[in-house]
Amino acid sequence: MNARPTTRVTGRDLLRRGGARLRGIGTFLRRTRLRRRRTRVRRLRRVLAALLTLFLLVCAAVVVAYRMTPIPEPHPETVSQSTVFVDTEGDYLGRRGPVDRQDIPLKQVPRHVQDAVIAAENRSFRTDSGVAPSAILRAALATVTGGDRQGGSTITQQYVKNALLTPEQSLKRKAHEALIAVKLDRTRAKDDILAGYLNTVYFGRGAAGVESAARNYFGIGARDLTVSQGAALASILNLPSYYERAGADAKVTGTLERRWVWVLDAMADSKAISARERAAARFPAFRFYPPGGTNGQRQYLIDTASAEAADRLGISEDQLARGGYKVHTTFDLGLQDETAELVRERTSQAVKGARLHTAVVATVPGDGAVRVLYGGADYAHQPFNDAVDGAVEAGTVLEPFAYKGLRFGDPLSGLLRETAPTPLRLNAAYATLAADGTYAAPYTVAKITKAGRTVHTARPKTRTAMHGKEAAVVTELLNVPGAEGGAFVPGAEDGAFVPARAVPAGPVVHSAGAGSGPGTRTSWRSVYSPRLALTLALFAERGGKPVRVAGLTGDLPPDAYAALTANEVWRLAGSPGGRTPEHPKPTTAPVP
Repeated sequence: MNARPTTRVTGRDLLRRGGARLRGIGTFLRRTRLRRRRTRVRRLRRVLAALLTLFLLVCAAVVVAYRMTPIPEPHPETVSQSTVFVDTEGDYLGRRGPVDRQDIPLKQVPRHVQDAVIAAENRSFRTDSGVAPSAILRAALATVTGGDRQGGSTITQQYVKNALLTPEQSLKRKAHEALIAVKLDRTRAKDDILAGYLNTVYFGRGAAGVESAARNYFGIGARDLTVSQGAALASILNLPSYYERAGADAKVTGTLERRWVWVLDAMADSKAISARERAAARFPAFRFYPPGGTNGQRQYLIDTASAEAADRLGISEDQLARGGYKVHTTFDLGLQDETAELVRERTSQAVKGARLHTAVVATVPGDGAVRVLYGGADYAHQPFNDAVDGAVEAGTVLEPFAYKGLRFGDPLSGLLRETAPTPLRLNAAYATLAADGTYAAPYTVAKITKAGRTVHTARPKTRTAMHGKEAAVVTELLNVPGAEGGAFVPGAEDGAFVPARAVPAGPVVHSAGAGSGPGTRTSWRSVYSPRLALTLALFAERGGKPVRVAGLTGDLPPDAYAALTANEVWRLAGSPGGRTPEHPKPTTAPVP
């Protein structure tokens, strides 16, 4: 056999073979890296495509949700309003209604008050889209982690949360709130949103809305708020339940003052107020809180005015209370309060269960506007109004109208047949004398407004109830009883009366009553001039049954006690008629 020839492998051959293998490995690695790169690119593309799809789906969902989400109507408790009563000078008297809130148009809120609220709550309000993404993220994080609850930071979101949605704290409600806020911002003017917010936001002290807040904290309407007062109210919005004691708690007041400075500085920085206005600002004084009870005197006034206002508008008193009206009454609150204090100081305690009642009425002759209507000491214990509804035995109080030859028209002719008139009706008769025979129906409501618009203006209802000549004669006889040359000419065929001299400007006084001495059952005192007619009545009861007033008026007899009290009220009223009546003396009514 032939032997196989041997091949000699050289180092060069080994290197060549190794290089070929290495090139093969390199080619494999390159192909592997290329496949992996392509895989990564494909995966990245897929991820990006998925993210884009998800983003588009989210956007579509938001668009669909936005279009399908309606702007709800404010819930009933938010739009409920109260009706406010003020006196003849515009001073706050009281309110009726489920909540202390009244809507007012934005034009009645000074611009510096609007700017103060924006500076305190949402400085980008005029330019933002209605939502604060950071606030939404904070709320979402708090919901997921169980942290402290977070609220919306924009005015629009706060309005949506407070007025349009429930106070539920959840991510779903927060998303709903954001959608409505954006839609509200896109479909409503900024001023409309701000007006809704200012009319519904809670300020503490039971006051919802800026009008009620201005009254509760400063005793004025929103239109009269100063820069300092507006900044103070804006500062309160942060923690209303805490800051409501401002002015009564030193610590709370100090904390609020620091926030007030911060708000004013922000207003100055944004040029909402000038440097001069900032320098002139002083921390305002607040009405004391909590206020005193409201079941005393003022509820009598509100009862009477409420019934009259509802009648004038043709609605029920409940509809009036919830209607957001402002009832401008005819009452002089200062004189009313002084009268109540005077009567309280002079009324002695019940004797053997017998309680003395005092009723005081003051009206404007020829007009009928009621200035004073004192009908009881405390509404909580006696809601019955003695001045309006109390039937007081007349006794001799109507005798001046019974002179021979006097002729009366309605309603005086009907009054003269009553044996127990109310103090209000009796006052109208004497006011007729003061107005030269012109009877004016008493009224307590001068004007009614709603959202700044007048819906009712009172027009005095007057009529001639007796001739002016006859009224002058009665006044003359009351003023100078028994004077020589008297006023009555008995020989006149028609029984006419002729004044002996000019009727005085006033005051004219007359004391009367039922019974005398220890048997006195009622006592009346009338004082009048052309400017004011005042009537005071005294009567007493025990267990709901009438008893004598004698023995319940201290050291004075009932007629002197009535005269002294009435004359003091007349003095408190400014002696409308030139002077205060002389020191009271028991008088006897002229005999017909």
